[in-house]
Amino acid sequence: MSTAQIVSPSIRRPVAILAGQPTSDGAGVKLIRVIGQQRLPDLDPFLMLDEFRSDDAKDYIAGFPDHPHRGFETVTYMLAGRMRHEDNKGNRGLLRPGSVQWMTAGRGIVHSELPEQEDGLMWGFQLWVNLPAKDKMTVPRYQEIAPEEIPETEIAGGGKVRVVAGRFGGVNGPISGVATDPTYLDVALPAGGVFTHDLPAAHNAFLYVFEGAAELGGEAIARGRIVVLSQGERVEVSAAKGGRFILVAGKPLGEPVAKYGPFVMNTVEELRRAVEDFQAGRF
Repeated sequence: MSTAQIVSPSIRRPVAILAGQPTSDGAGVKLIRVIGQQRLPDLDPFLMLDEFRSDDAKDYIAGFPDHPHRGFETVTYMLAGRMRHEDNKGNRGLLRPGSVQWMTAGRGIVHSELPEQEDGLMWGFQLWVNLPAKDKMTVPRYQEIAPEEIPETEIAGGGKVRVVAGRFGGVNGPISGVATDPTYLDVALPAGGVFTHDLPAAHNAFLYVFEGAAELGGEAIARGRIVVLSQGERVEVSAAKGGRFILVAGKPLGEPVAKYGPFVMNTVEELRRAVEDFQAGRF
């Protein structure tokens, strides 16, 4: 009689730890570009991650007036402040603290994101997620999730996890029908807290610390740093003095990427057609 061998899950390690780069976008909104910068142009299927955070209205008040997208998804997660969304498909919504908007641009959409406040803190993230070639010309779709609809669960030993997408502790996030099978968790750890989570081994993943600090694989991660994680099955993060971070993972597409501003396709010819379609009012 043989004894079954117990195999421990492989632990994800830091591949790179990087600071975001200050930039501006929209009508001059100041932000930190985390993915999409020179040192980290993308992380398949993730094309861009921005953190916007300021209590100076001059940094954000002009917002993001009407602009187009095609071929990917935008994910806006608000931590503080209020942002009004409108698009040319008739969707309207108000993003408030704790809410998320997952917009599938598909074959084309024109939208605006404008602050609905004149002072106070505006803080959150926008993530761009690529679409597979077969879905790039899909019908646009808009999912807006109110704060109270995002489940929150406790971590054994202290801490909380908000489950935006994916699954944690037996709880499913409200975002559904996304081709890259994403995980998007907002994790808050108290001093001495520990977080562990299993991910599909082949999914690309990163975490971004936005409050306090964290430790992973023997490395200290300061606020404002992204950690690109190795392949593996389990993420283990601790926080000696407390910290908060987002953990994001998704299935890589492994397809050619052709980018031009707000258009992300697979070929230069598809980009040319996207520009022509937008200029001709076919979005």
